[in-house]
Amino acid sequence: MTDLDGLKALVTGGASGIGRATAELLAERGAQVTVLDLAPEAVGKPLLARRADVTDDASVRSAVAAAAEEMGGLDILVNNAGTGAQGTVEDNDDAAWHHVLDVNLLGMVRTTRAALPHLRASRHAAIVNTCSIAATAGLPQRALYSASKGAVLSLTLAMAADHVREGIRVNCVNPGTVDTPWVGRLLDAADDPAAERAALAARQPTGRLVSAEEVAAAIAYLASPAAGATTGTALAVDGGMQGLRLRPVTA
Repeated sequence: MTDLDGLKALVTGGASGIGRATAELLAERGAQVTVLDLAPEAVGKPLLARRADVTDDASVRSAVAAAAEEMGGLDILVNNAGTGAQGTVEDNDDAAWHHVLDVNLLGMVRTTRAALPHLRASRHAAIVNTCSIAATAGLPQRALYSASKGAVLSLTLAMAADHVREGIRVNCVNPGTVDTPWVGRLLDAADDPAAERAALAARQPTGRLVSAEEVAAAIAYLASPAAGATTGTALAVDGGMQGLRLRPVTA
């Protein structure tokens, strides 16, 4: 499929996980793609890569400007860079709250702010934010992370309203628990990794973790011309967690 031929895309946090799967899929479908990440050396051709720290406004502005110049414009922005946190409201200090919000929320603000002048010049401008099921469902031990992703959902709707008349569509994807390196590290740290993985899989009605490629496919759709009438939408890619209430399996 080459429905993104000629389009220029920027993916933050694109060196691994959902971001890497998304960058590779956008390139496969014809887009020229630049990854912004703290580890650009992990990215290979055909992807372009630049180092950027989404918590540093100067770093973001410089990387976005350089990427847009190198690619000859910008049509698609995927705000994917993020970090996680565990615990209740009692378990993380102010520094942890500031850090997670700085990455997950303000990182999107900084990158979007830098990209908007380039997106306004595009004939097909789309922004896709990586949100989470944590924005719409109460998950235990995820207070800080959920707060950050709830803010991303609200930000997505506000941005969609602000920029729709400029021809810029803004949507987000809400993944469930995705089989990524970050989740892998959480499992490795658990007392019983196998049992923890089984529990995470079981809470999704499909009975398994979501793959990074499945989330990437949803992002690519929202970024593509096929979604030209879609803005201000949160697309759940969560194995049915948001909408399904299955009865327990009985013997």
